[in-house]
Amino acid sequence: MSELSFPITCSAAMLLAVARLALVPAICTAQVQATQAKATQAQTGRPHVVVLLADDMGWGDPQCYQGDSKIPTPNLDRLAAAGIRFRDAHTPSSVCTPTRYTLLTGRYCWRTSLKKGVLDGFAPPLIQSGEDTLASMLKRRGYRTACIGKWHLGMQWHDKDGNPVERRGVGVRFRPGDGIDFRRDVTGGPMDVGFDSFFGISASLDMAPYVYIRDRRVETLPTERHQELDGTIFLNGVSGVKSPGFDIHGVLPRLGDEAVNVIQSHASRDQPLFLYMPLNSPHLPIAPSNSAKGKSHAGDYGDFVWQTDQVVGRVLDALDTAGMTDNTLVVFTSDNGGLWHWWDFRADDDGGKAPITPRGQYVKDFSHQSNAHWRGTKADIYEGGHRVPFIVRWPARVKAGQVSDELVELTDIFATVSEITNSDPRGESGMDSFSFLPVLEGNQKPTRPFAVHHSVSGIFALRQGNWKLIEGRGSGGFTRPKHARNFSDNVPGQLYDLDADPGEQKNQWLNESETVRSMKVTLERIRTRRNG
Repeated sequence: MSELSFPITCSAAMLLAVARLALVPAICTAQVQATQAKATQAQTGRPHVVVLLADDMGWGDPQCYQGDSKIPTPNLDRLAAAGIRFRDAHTPSSVCTPTRYTLLTGRYCWRTSLKKGVLDGFAPPLIQSGEDTLASMLKRRGYRTACIGKWHLGMQWHDKDGNPVERRGVGVRFRPGDGIDFRRDVTGGPMDVGFDSFFGISASLDMAPYVYIRDRRVETLPTERHQELDGTIFLNGVSGVKSPGFDIHGVLPRLGDEAVNVIQSHASRDQPLFLYMPLNSPHLPIAPSNSAKGKSHAGDYGDFVWQTDQVVGRVLDALDTAGMTDNTLVVFTSDNGGLWHWWDFRADDDGGKAPITPRGQYVKDFSHQSNAHWRGTKADIYEGGHRVPFIVRWPARVKAGQVSDELVELTDIFATVSEITNSDPRGESGMDSFSFLPVLEGNQKPTRPFAVHHSVSGIFALRQGNWKLIEGRGSGGFTRPKHARNFSDNVPGQLYDLDADPGEQKNQWLNESETVRSMKVTLERIRTRRNG
């Protein structure tokens, strides 16, 4: 699409038999309807589409990606075995809000007003009125569209005086939600960008409000308060308003329940389904349910990843039960790289060493690297920040057991679904998206000529072939050293040959001046282009 192209009595038994006979016509009718619906849907050529988006799951968490993973992930493993697993897949950003925007619109988030960082739970909508999304595009093609999970793309809240809440200022902490009128409809969210229904939370569980939202209404008014727990690396959510009974440990199971309900209710329908399920896990706060404790060999974090895998399994099982598996395109991925990663001490240019963080020590104690051998973490411009698991299953058209090294971005889900469903996007939506349908169908010819990466602080990187150019020094994220000021060698950027140096250890900036010049020109062309 883009140009950068039980014993009972006898009488009781008789009554039961009569009741069963009475049910036979209804059961048969339902079965016939379901069969007709499946046949009609199959004839349209439009598959069901299910997008499952984990939150902060690293490339090395699923065992199908890293055999040394300390976390059992049987459902992701079976998904990969039945489809295609991409090893060179990337998020457009190394943090969540911009990746979510780009996934749904096919347009890089840095083209919007959000140039760095993420939104909080009370931010106004990032997707503007009139922007096309996967949901609105598919809705025009007759799809039922449902969103279940963590939105984190802004909604329009109002204070008790009726004023719309504005975006928080730079450097302002996540807001607690005091003064918000929770009796009003919340607009500008999923229901206003193409989704027929929504259930979930406005943002991450380390920020308020701690409430469930159904469609445009808060399900239970928040009359309590979630207290911030300092001194822990697992529960660090800000203090804020909370609905009675809202428990962070119960969010993931609740989302699973809602997703299963959507699929079950759709089994007899004669229209295709688009289910977008952005999960809250395994993002902080690390909050596995009691039933998940001890299921991994990587502590609470590993248990939370295991529980995430179980929710994926529930969705897959629901598709099986509904008879929808064969013609359902399932995509599983993550919104950025993992946070639970430890990198060896690295000297900065003054000879010092970055101190190991509590998170890093935690990872060392369990010998589990969320991002496997890739450098860096979530938020970083390095591979660990944006290289993610990416699995696609579509039994009707995609051969099982494939592994692909083709370059893809989450950005490309938009163009791929558009091509599969013969849908036309509107406006600038889809302008940065390339369809990888040929790869799904077995054509290993590259479909994406480049990839653009973006760190939490707004540092850009360009990937072309084996080369990766980074505009600036440091990680631009959480890993030290973070910024150019940590270096005194006057080298302005970074260039790595990922084939020879996948760990991004040897900066080739000074040695490959022509490559640097050419890639800088290409990156600037990408940044300044308009749709068409």
